[in-house]
Amino acid sequence: MSKYAEPLGIELIRQAPKALLHDHLDGGLRPSTVLDIAAQIGYDDLPATDVDELATWFRTAAHSGSLVRYLEPFAHTVAVMQTPEALHRVAFECVEDLAADSVVYGEVRFAPELHIDQGLSLDAVVDAVLAGFADGEKAAAAEGRTITVRCLVTAMRHAARSREIAELAIRFRDKGVVGFDIAGAEAGYPPTRHLDAFEYMRNNNARFTIHAGEAFGLPSIHEAIAFCGADRLGHGVRIVDDITVDADGAARLGRLASILRDKRIPFELCPSSNVQTGAVASIAEHPFDLLARLRFRVTVNTDNRLMSDTTMSQEMLRLVEAFGYGWSDLERFTINAMKSAFLPFTERLAIIDEVIKPRYAVLIG
Repeated sequence: MSKYAEPLGIELIRQAPKALLHDHLDGGLRPSTVLDIAAQIGYDDLPATDVDELATWFRTAAHSGSLVRYLEPFAHTVAVMQTPEALHRVAFECVEDLAADSVVYGEVRFAPELHIDQGLSLDAVVDAVLAGFADGEKAAAAEGRTITVRCLVTAMRHAARSREIAELAIRFRDKGVVGFDIAGAEAGYPPTRHLDAFEYMRNNNARFTIHAGEAFGLPSIHEAIAFCGADRLGHGVRIVDDITVDADGAARLGRLASILRDKRIPFELCPSSNVQTGAVASIAEHPFDLLARLRFRVTVNTDNRLMSDTTMSQEMLRLVEAFGYGWSDLERFTINAMKSAFLPFTERLAIIDEVIKPRYAVLIG
């Protein structure tokens, strides 16, 4: 696929501009921040009180082979994100960490309904997070790192507040919220339970993505696209079940896989997380490369940087090591993501033409 015979190293990859579409705010806290806020608010249920031990616990607990068990550690991060100050800090540090990894555009999602235990309104929750993102952008710019971060508000698929959260997305659409999502355990909670929310988004000419095809199979993907009208797929790795590879290496696409490729539906693939949840057995067996070779619109994402102990650079490195990718491949995946962002077209194009392509041109030489 790539003309480069030698794999790229982590230090070089860190220099590459990156676009991130699938990153959960409550899955990306610094362990030190979790400990610090917990001490401030008197939260004493953490499984460890040492930074390194806590980081190891999150990573180990998340590597469970089950999406349901993978989600359990989030109880601790959500618990320390219940005040405006904490939400602002977490959002600010999120931008700092992404900028340090040369992310030039990021869409970070979170579920406002999980952060109202101490009396905050949904609007106050979103206000605090957006303020943190904005201040993080300014701080990064002051250090010579230009980054744009936008927000997706997420509804929990097991709850009954999706229409309310969709309305929240529209209220804040001109203030930094660019889309809507549903997340949580897939099995037993199909996306069609939230049709009202998706119809509301479409009626308001707004964009949304849906977690589908991660822990559940093709029916989840089919519903997300055919019935709900998703613009992108969160994960979607089980689309591989609709692709048959013959002994001679020729691939045959089923009807669902074909329409997703034909319509250029973006896949928000998260390699390390997909292994941790048991969606795939290993990075080497991840369908990312098959989908990339078949020219699906694949993108590289972190999902949960704390739980997966990862960064965008590390996700790219793992793909490089598994599949031998070079700069031209990483550039294509990055442009795929930027094309698929929920920013207005002119802003997407500006980042592609004025940031991503020029910086890759320097790296490629």
